[in-house]
Amino acid sequence: MSGAPVLEPVPGWLAPEVEQELPGLRLLSVEANVARRQRLSGDSPADVEARMRELSSRFRGARAVSLRREPVPAAYRVFFRQIGLDPDVERTPIEAAVLERMLRGGFPSGGLLEDVLLIALLDTGVPVWALDADAVEGSLGVRTSRDGETLGRGADGHPLPLGRLVVADGSSALAVLFGSVARAHTPSPGARRLALFAVQVPGVPGLYAEEALWSARVALEQP
Repeated sequence: MSGAPVLEPVPGWLAPEVEQELPGLRLLSVEANVARRQRLSGDSPADVEARMRELSSRFRGARAVSLRREPVPAAYRVFFRQIGLDPDVERTPIEAAVLERMLRGGFPSGGLLEDVLLIALLDTGVPVWALDADAVEGSLGVRTSRDGETLGRGADGHPLPLGRLVVADGSSALAVLFGSVARAHTPSPGARRLALFAVQVPGVPGLYAEEALWSARVALEQP
């Protein structure tokens, strides 16, 4: 990704077979220029830590139990089943985060970037991922993996099974849909330009995905 940063989320492309099989799936992306003094893997600043404590108090036992019945989490559960994932085994991002809170007694900090993405997820129910913007070639979209393809352009990219849903740029698969980001495209601790993307599924209003991206971008760009 290059040029001036785009302030509004950019809709991603969908490969024809994905668009046909999964109508209503959308990928939105936006660039964020990190203004925080902290490194992305370093301790979060006071305002981010305060939001983490607030959210830890909000997501207690009763909320955790009823979460899967709320409209946005329920939509991701339905979509997981549609793409062949059992949400009771391969948990949706919001359910995995809340389960971790129950096990740990709170949302543990994972560093500035991880905390900012977690806050966006907890506030909206929509998951957001981050890529190193300097390692993205062209626009982002969703397609199926190709025969013999690896995850990412790095020498350590591991092979992908044929037909796996992936988030890709113009030349390579950069992340597994709802899964891990390729190591070569994960932002380094000192990265200053990030490509943030959110995955919106049928039943989730577009405003929620836009808010999730806005939340993460503003938190990172705040001096």
